[in-house]
Amino acid sequence: MAQAIEADWVARFADEVIAEADRRAPGKPIVCASGLSPSGPVHLGNQRELMTPHLVADEIRRRGREVKHILSWDDFDRFGKVPGDVDPSWAEHIGKPLTAVPAPAGSAYPNWAEHFKAPLIAAMAELGIEVTAISQTAMYTSGAYRAQILHAMSRRAKIDEVLGRYRTKKKSGKALTDPDEVAAAEGSGAASEDDGGTASGYYPYKPYCQDCGKDTTTVTAYDDATTALTYTCACGHSETVLLSEFNNGKLVWKVDWPMRWAYEGVVFEPSGVDHSSPGSSFVVGSQLVRDIFDAEPPIGPMYAFVGIKGMAKMSSSRGGVPTAADALQIMEPPLLRWLYARRRPNQSFDIAFDQEIQRLYDEWDGLTARVENGTASSGDLAAYGRSAATAAGPLPLTPRAVPYRTLASIVDITTGNDDQTLRILRDLDPADPVKDLDETRPRLDCASNWVRTQLTPDERTRVREEADDVLLQGLDDDQRTALRMLRDGLADNWSLAGLTTLVYGVPKQLLGLPADVKPTPELKVAQRSFFALLYRLLIGKETGPRLPTLLLATGADRVRELLGGS
Repeated sequence: MAQAIEADWVARFADEVIAEADRRAPGKPIVCASGLSPSGPVHLGNQRELMTPHLVADEIRRRGREVKHILSWDDFDRFGKVPGDVDPSWAEHIGKPLTAVPAPAGSAYPNWAEHFKAPLIAAMAELGIEVTAISQTAMYTSGAYRAQILHAMSRRAKIDEVLGRYRTKKKSGKALTDPDEVAAAEGSGAASEDDGGTASGYYPYKPYCQDCGKDTTTVTAYDDATTALTYTCACGHSETVLLSEFNNGKLVWKVDWPMRWAYEGVVFEPSGVDHSSPGSSFVVGSQLVRDIFDAEPPIGPMYAFVGIKGMAKMSSSRGGVPTAADALQIMEPPLLRWLYARRRPNQSFDIAFDQEIQRLYDEWDGLTARVENGTASSGDLAAYGRSAATAAGPLPLTPRAVPYRTLASIVDITTGNDDQTLRILRDLDPADPVKDLDETRPRLDCASNWVRTQLTPDERTRVREEADDVLLQGLDDDQRTALRMLRDGLADNWSLAGLTTLVYGVPKQLLGLPADVKPTPELKVAQRSFFALLYRLLIGKETGPRLPTLLLATGADRVRELLGGS
C-alpha cells in the first residue's frame, strides 16, 4: 500500500506540505485549514473545501507526523439574505452576525449558524473527518484577535494601498452564472462585502452596532494612540469606543482571511476557482499576509466545482443544492469519500442522485474486487485506501455488498417489505444465501432511501395483479414457445445467476444457437424483443428493473401465472 500511495495526488500534496512546513516552522504541528460559512446548508461543492485538506492531513497523519486540520466557521459573518423557504420576517435580522440570528422556525438549535452547522458536523462524523473547529464569533468576541485588529488598523494606509492596486483592475475571471457555481462562491468566504473604504478614510474594521446589532455602520474616525474608534449606524446610533476593549466587530474579509493565516500558521488551504481572478480574496490576501502580518500565504490548489446530477426531485432549503447529509442518505460514506479522493482538486465532477448512482456503485464494487484480488492499479489502490479508511482506522462497510441496483429494484418491487426483501435476497444465491437483512446494511438502507426520495410514482415498478389476457391471446407461436421455455426453466434456474442465463438463453435456443455463442445483431434484436414482451406481461411497461431481479421479486408461481401458465 505504501508504494501505491506514492502515485496519487494526495501523496504529492502531502510531500509538498511537509517540505513547506519543515521550512517554515520545523518541529511544529503542520496546519491544514478549511473555512466554511454556515449562512445556509453547506453543499457538496463546498464539501471540497473540507475534503481536500482532510485527505492531505490524513495522509500526513498516516506518515506519523503531527498535523492539525482546523475548520474555521465563519459564523461571525453578516446574515445577508432570507432563503425562499424561510418566513420573510427574518429580513429584520439582515446585517446581524449569523450567531445572533434566530434559527429557522421549528429548529432545535439556538441560532442560525448552529442550525446549519449541525448537519455537516454529523456528516463529518460519518465520513471520518476529524477537525479542530474554530468559531469566529468566539474568537472575535473573546478578544483573541485584538492585537491583530489593532495592528491592522495601525497599518490601514498600507492595506488601502495594496487594495487600491486591484480596485482599478478589471477582473479577468468569468462571471458565475451556473446556480451551483454561484452557490459555491457564496459559501466559500468569497461573499461580496465592502473592503473598508469610507468617505472619511480607509478602515479595515467593521463594528456591529451596539444598538441594533447590525453591521450597517461606518467608521468615521480612529485614533491610533488611544484606539478610540467612532462609528455611526444607519439606525441612527453613533458612539465612540476603545478598540483595545471593544469586541463587537471584525476585520473586513480581505484582511480577515490573511490575518487568520498568520495567526494559525496555516501551511495548506485550498480555495475555490472564484479566488483565481485579480482582486480576489486569495490574491489580495497573499500580498497582505506578507506586507501586513509578516507571514506567508498557504500553499494549496484551486479546486473545481462539483456538479449535481438528478437532484430536481429532492427538496433542499437552498434551491435544490444538496449537502453531504443529503448524499449520505443514499450512499455509504466510503463511496462519497471516493468521489472526492479519486480526482485531483482541479478536476470537476458530478455527484449523482439519479439512476447514475447505480453505475457509480458498480464502479466502486468493481474497484473493491480488483483491490481484493490484487489487480488494482496503484492510483486506484490509493484512492480506495483513502476512501475506505482514515489514519484512525477503517470506516464501516456493508458486510454483504449486494449490487446497489439489485437492492433498489428489490425495494422498489416489494415497497420495502422486509420479509419479501429477505426472501428475494436469499434466492439471489441459494448456495450462499443472505441470512439476515443486516448483512446488506447500510447499503440496503441507502438504496431504500434512494427509491423513496428519487423515484417518482411513474418510475416505480408495480407487478401486475392479473395476467394481461388480451396480450397473451395475441401472441404468435414463437412468442408462446419462448414463454413456455422460460416457465419450464424457472424451477431449475431459481437464482440470480441461473435466471440471468435463462432469460438470455431462451432467444438463443429459438434461433438454434449454442448457449455460449457470442452476441450477433440478429440475436440482440431477438433478446430485446423477448425482454420487452416479458416487461409488458409482468409490469405493463416496455422496460424496468433487470429481469432476473424482477423474476425473483415476483416469485415463481406468480411469474408463471402472468406469463400464461397455470
